[in-house]
Amino acid sequence: MVDKSEKFNWLVRVGYFSRAILYFVLGLIALTSADRIAEGTNGIFRAIQDYPAGTVILWIMVVGLIAYALFRFCSLFFDIENNGSDAKGWGKRLGHAGSGIAHLALAFSAFQFANSDTGSGSGGGGSGGGAQEAASGVLSVEFGGVVLGLLGIALFVAAFHQAKKGITGSFMNRISASAPDATRWLGGAGFLARAVVYIVIGWSLFQAGFMSSGASQIKTLGDAVASLAGEGFVFTLTAIGLMLFGLFSLVLARYRIIPELDSDAGVPKFRT
Repeated sequence: MVDKSEKFNWLVRVGYFSRAILYFVLGLIALTSADRIAEGTNGIFRAIQDYPAGTVILWIMVVGLIAYALFRFCSLFFDIENNGSDAKGWGKRLGHAGSGIAHLALAFSAFQFANSDTGSGSGGGGSGGGAQEAASGVLSVEFGGVVLGLLGIALFVAAFHQAKKGITGSFMNRISASAPDATRWLGGAGFLARAVVYIVIGWSLFQAGFMSSGASQIKTLGDAVASLAGEGFVFTLTAIGLMLFGLFSLVLARYRIIPELDSDAGVPKFRT
């Protein structure tokens, strides 16, 4: 019989599988389809929708991305990743919460496409319409610009940590020793590519918050990659890195060590 924790572990693995599809398709369309990448995040889900059984894949992604978001929120509230409660630990846990919010937003976008035969449910407007509407709401309140600016700075910090992971390979500590030998290099390239994307998104938030560039300039995941299209080898290497991050996430779907709470003491621990 499968207990509740085991069911949750399977959902988290579906989450990593969904993330694998997301990033691999993002990198692929960046390299092969200028029209699709120009659509930003919507272009990713539209491309998936056009694949055989695309709608089924989108529904799997909805479930998986929500599960992955909940997994990240568990890090914030229950410290299941054992990051601790000092300043550094809380920084990581808050970063995981940010990841949870971002993946919930992606899950909602996937839902809109999965729930529509034509993709018209994606909101119709710009590729980052939902994010830009939310940012407009933030800017409309007092000190809203400061909030967005600080979020931009938080993305810069996150980019630094992504690059650090890619260079040091510290992410391997939470992956089974049975994982393929190439895992270290797939993850390293992928985290470095994500650092570039985080910098672009962070800069758009910083500009909107502190430089009054307007919410319309805020970039989502797909928009950030599209904005690099004129940057030559930087764009190409980032796109390839995102594809490799997709493959890395596929490895994680099988070999990631999923932490759980001890049923007696409530102390975070890892499976062996």
